[in-house]
Amino acid sequence: MIASRRQAFNRAFTEDAFAHFLTDLGARAGVPVDFHLSETPCFFPMSLMDQLVGFAQTIIGDLLDNPEYRAAADAVVPARFRVPRSESRPTFMIVDVALVETERGLEGRLVELQAFPSLYGFQVELAQAHLEAWKLDGVTPFFSGLDRDSYVRTCQHAIVGPHDPAEVVLLEIDPRHQKTRPDFAITERLWGVRAIDVHDVEKDGRRLFYRRDGVRTPIARVYNRVIADEVEHKHVTLPFEFSDDLDVEWIGGPDWFFRISKFSIPWLRHPWVPETHFLHEVKELPRDRDNWLLKPLFSFAGVGIVFAPTDEQIAAIPADDRRHFILQRRMNFARVINTPDGPTQPEIRLMFLRDGDGYLPVMPLIRMGRGKMMGVDFNKGLRWVGASAALMDPAL
Repeated sequence: MIASRRQAFNRAFTEDAFAHFLTDLGARAGVPVDFHLSETPCFFPMSLMDQLVGFAQTIIGDLLDNPEYRAAADAVVPARFRVPRSESRPTFMIVDVALVETERGLEGRLVELQAFPSLYGFQVELAQAHLEAWKLDGVTPFFSGLDRDSYVRTCQHAIVGPHDPAEVVLLEIDPRHQKTRPDFAITERLWGVRAIDVHDVEKDGRRLFYRRDGVRTPIARVYNRVIADEVEHKHVTLPFEFSDDLDVEWIGGPDWFFRISKFSIPWLRHPWVPETHFLHEVKELPRDRDNWLLKPLFSFAGVGIVFAPTDEQIAAIPADDRRHFILQRRMNFARVINTPDGPTQPEIRLMFLRDGDGYLPVMPLIRMGRGKMMGVDFNKGLRWVGASAALMDPAL
């Protein structure tokens, strides 16, 4: 994006330096990083990123301040995922944005949004490893005037709050075998919050406990990373129910996984939100089907998305299930990152933390790709794609 920095980086890149970067990042994580990492960070003018942040804050407010939407979103939460002591507003907010070419120049377009934690631990170390490996200055990976220390303190307040970190747990299904394990390890190192398997939780009346270094320890707050979709599809049996009236705080609770999701997109009216309809409300299917996507509402990580859905694929969905799908106009991501292997498209994840009734932007996360989607399965065998960091120039 910043031509001078892009060209300088490409000229200076060596495989040895990239190998050193990977080694340093692995040491920072303390566990293997099993997802693909791009060879490069991405350079952005802060002015562009501020536009994307402003858009994201607008649509977040449009949803959370809309009583009609709030009532409809409450209604879609399945009974087993209704948390009695739920957050009035979610602690975490994630907005994924694409860049597209328009007659007015580059603009943002909403890809997805969710009230589910992202890689708040891993991303800060990824950015720091890039800064140090390539000896970069004059750029920052942070929003809101934050630096590394103030970012860590801000996340500490959001994740741990007033509690003893030993009484806050990052709850996950089999965390040792999740691809996001590096984030779990860094979360424990930075904030003292340990990742535990849901099956290791002990319920005693209205309280939850776990074993921390052999000591039975009460759980005061759950930093939830359990994905409801995974619970359903893997038929996970829990030692408690999310719907139990427990003496515990939830942040990133499973109820908000549903409330802020693809279900939200048809409710939004903004020029940067692609045309989106609940499938059961579509009276006449569009003729230009190549320009449309069919998406299940509550799947995670792109699972179940159908490009250019055919009449047969849509007809195969029972009428009663169509309210669980959206039909969305497809967008063409701009390939604005010039790499030695050719132009590459970024997807920009804007990470927010609740700040009163608003949301503070803290850091972006980047996924780079040249396939139909950003996931690894769509970019197999490619280089200069994968997880990356956004480094922003405050002067531009």
